[in-house]
Amino acid sequence: MTERSRHSTSRRTVLTTGAAVATAAVGGAALAACGGEQGGPTSGGGEQQPTAGGQPGQNLTSLSDVPVGGATAVTTPDGQDAVVSRPSANEVAAFSAICTHQGCKVDPQGAELRCPCHGSVFDAFTGEVRRGPADQPLPEINVRVDNGRIVTA
Repeated sequence: MTERSRHSTSRRTVLTTGAAVATAAVGGAALAACGGEQGGPTSGGGEQQPTAGGQPGQNLTSLSDVPVGGATAVTTPDGQDAVVSRPSANEVAAFSAICTHQGCKVDPQGAELRCPCHGSVFDAFTGEVRRGPADQPLPEINVRVDNGRIVTA
């Protein structure tokens, strides 16, 4: 092998290795963005997210702001993304809005909570998984109605 061909092989190896490293870095960044940019911390799929803490009686939203048979996105007093739903006129429920699959924030759509990242669908009234890839329900937040307000219980 001549000096020039050894130099070409070495250069080709460096370029190939550099391309592989760059591809891995881009792929890793995409997975990291998918995994947690929208909400709570996860260290892998399916882990439960923290639910609203703090004192009972903290306001989440007005009862009139949540449609009967639907759900509304809210932020808890401690800054967490949550969803409050209203299965009937006198019944309310609340859940973490962070998908248990990869940590993206779910969107309320009628009686469903849909994850825009991977297509998981949750029941807005129970938090249960209707369609995966998520395999764990959304963590419940205990709530009650107090003078027309939905508050933590």
